[in-house]
Amino acid sequence: MIHRREFLRQSVLTATAAAMAGCMTSKPKRDAEVIANGKWTKHGILLEATEPWEGKSIQNFTSPVEPLPGGRWRIWYSVNNEDGNFALAYDEGTPGEQMRKVRAELSPDEPKDSEYSIGNLPAGWRPVQATHILLPDGRHRLYFWVHGPRIVRYLAAESDDGRRYRVRDPLKAVLYHPSDRAAWGVASPDGMIAHKQRSRELMAGEPAAESHQISNDATTVYQMPDGSFEMYSVALLRVGKDSPRYVAEDNAPGLIRVVDRYLSQDGLHFENRQRAVEPDSNDPDDQQFYYLSVMHTGHERVGILGHYRCRAQTMDLELCSSEDGVRWQRPFRKAWIARGEPPAPDCYGMYAPNRLVKRDGKWHLFYTGVNHSHNLKQSHGPARQVVMWATCEG
Repeated sequence: MIHRREFLRQSVLTATAAAMAGCMTSKPKRDAEVIANGKWTKHGILLEATEPWEGKSIQNFTSPVEPLPGGRWRIWYSVNNEDGNFALAYDEGTPGEQMRKVRAELSPDEPKDSEYSIGNLPAGWRPVQATHILLPDGRHRLYFWVHGPRIVRYLAAESDDGRRYRVRDPLKAVLYHPSDRAAWGVASPDGMIAHKQRSRELMAGEPAAESHQISNDATTVYQMPDGSFEMYSVALLRVGKDSPRYVAEDNAPGLIRVVDRYLSQDGLHFENRQRAVEPDSNDPDDQQFYYLSVMHTGHERVGILGHYRCRAQTMDLELCSSEDGVRWQRPFRKAWIARGEPPAPDCYGMYAPNRLVKRDGKWHLFYTGVNHSHNLKQSHGPARQVVMWATCEG
């Protein structure tokens, strides 16, 4: 017969063993859970406009940040000022130390022999928001939006050495903004059309845009393990002034921003366009989604949504996740990392890069902070954009 004291001792041992077994067999936390529940520390401004060619504002919005040997980083960024001063650049170095900025030299002919150059780009076409991808065969590809006279399109350029990039064909874009001359007279799949008449300015050999190619901007591109490509870009839906979703104070009143997903085998011709994220009945009337940045973890996609509250003119980071890139789970529906209190440089908005990066046991988020409303009608101090940095234990 087991005495009461022995029974209690054995019961405790059995319960402890069971608990330990449960701990040993429990599933590890998914990256989305760690990122969402981790303690994030902001480290302030990492990069700001200091060069004459940068003007007042720089951004790493939709652009990648790449780890380099010795604890260094390459931060791809762009100049994006309201006066039309656009440019591409990258910054290399170690946070907290002097970093080195390299501006892309542009040429309508072959790329110049420099650290960072882009050739075959027509004169007067100004690039912004670059995404860099190292292809499996060792070549480099650069995607970016370009602005010019009646030109707003998403181009691809390639390089053998990662220094000199050549635009594949400036007259045949990956995507077109509705205001681009090639998109005139062409409606998007949602019926969005900016100009009803076809443009007479198309050059010889320049095709009209196809419906599925028409997007707003804020585009991210990723190469998948099988070599194919996945792209997320913003689509526009139109609503009337009688709609509760109409916001007169927005810079694009009557247009609602949502996110579509595209697929491609070569990363140049994207089709299979599907709606990925749009407001639903659980969202407020003025909810819009400005972009979707994605990190592929192997078993899921962790996304950062541009959580745009149109009436307040604020931009927040909303964390989401998906197993297939089409059906996205949004458990928070609010800011994942809080904006700074005014007059902090990120008090009005936070814009994500191309993806989060895990390095040396930490998650790193390099993001664009803005101190002004999206429509630029309000700001805390002189309006500007800067690149900021935050980390979390992984």
